[in-house]
Amino acid sequence: MRKACLGALLGLGLAGLAAAQDRDFSKVEIKATPVAGKVYMLEGAGGNIGVSVGSDGLLIVDDQFAPLADKIRAALKLLSPGPLAFVLNTHWHFDHTGGNEAFGSEATIIAQENVRRRMEKGQSLKGEQIAPAPPKALPVITFGESVAVNFNGEEIRVLHYPHGHTDGDSVIFFTGSNVVHMGDEYFAGRFPFVDLESGGSLAGLTENIEKVLEKLPADVKVIPGHGPLSTKADLQGYLDMLKETTAHVRQRIEAGKDLKAIQAEGLPEKWKEWGSGFIKTEDWIALVHGSLTGKGAGPGSGTHH
Repeated sequence: MRKACLGALLGLGLAGLAAAQDRDFSKVEIKATPVAGKVYMLEGAGGNIGVSVGSDGLLIVDDQFAPLADKIRAALKLLSPGPLAFVLNTHWHFDHTGGNEAFGSEATIIAQENVRRRMEKGQSLKGEQIAPAPPKALPVITFGESVAVNFNGEEIRVLHYPHGHTDGDSVIFFTGSNVVHMGDEYFAGRFPFVDLESGGSLAGLTENIEKVLEKLPADVKVIPGHGPLSTKADLQGYLDMLKETTAHVRQRIEAGKDLKAIQAEGLPEKWKEWGSGFIKTEDWIALVHGSLTGKGAGPGSGTHH
């Protein structure tokens, strides 16, 4: 196993199943934060979980890693004794779908059709083969463009935003609570992982964020795929980063500089902290460079492997 590369991936929860099983989840705590209206956010390891709590029971958006299912279930019981009725998956990566098998026997799993297709077939992620998901982990209800779940007194709208983080990303709008769960279309304050192998695209991601922002009121609460609870202004700052770093790299390419020279120069100081997450600055530059030149470079193309 490629321990060096997988170690970086594992920090975010995107390595293969064998590597994930090597991780010690015993000390992970599930933290619940009230967001707005009937919505809570659960943090643990992997993607942030959105929770709808009310008289109809519980609905969750994503479910992190399989070994955390019991801890997540216990955290949900503290929010409501009601049954778990639905699981919405924002995309296929199993730091967001790992609990599907555990929760699939008690709840209906819903996802965009590309999510089921990728989970059913198995995938490749940074050279690591991901085995097909077990039948109980697969979404039962799939959709193409959108689906609505009327639950706990509000319409929960699930919209497909194609070719961003992957080709199966959904953004979930809790219309009554004024909350949006972005999945991994949005990494708060960090350069995002764009999964080119799964149909992701930097241009598509940028366009998706623009479209989402057009729909959001000023006082909306934003749950990112990774990172702290955010505001519309935070999401706008993320879009600014996508556009400005892309423009910066484009300018350097037009000046005749190659990838290594652009990486050596780095990005403006204002984006320094954005490289402190899973995707380092040189990896982000490589992805932007590959997207602009058509060479397909992505995360992992930098110097630290």
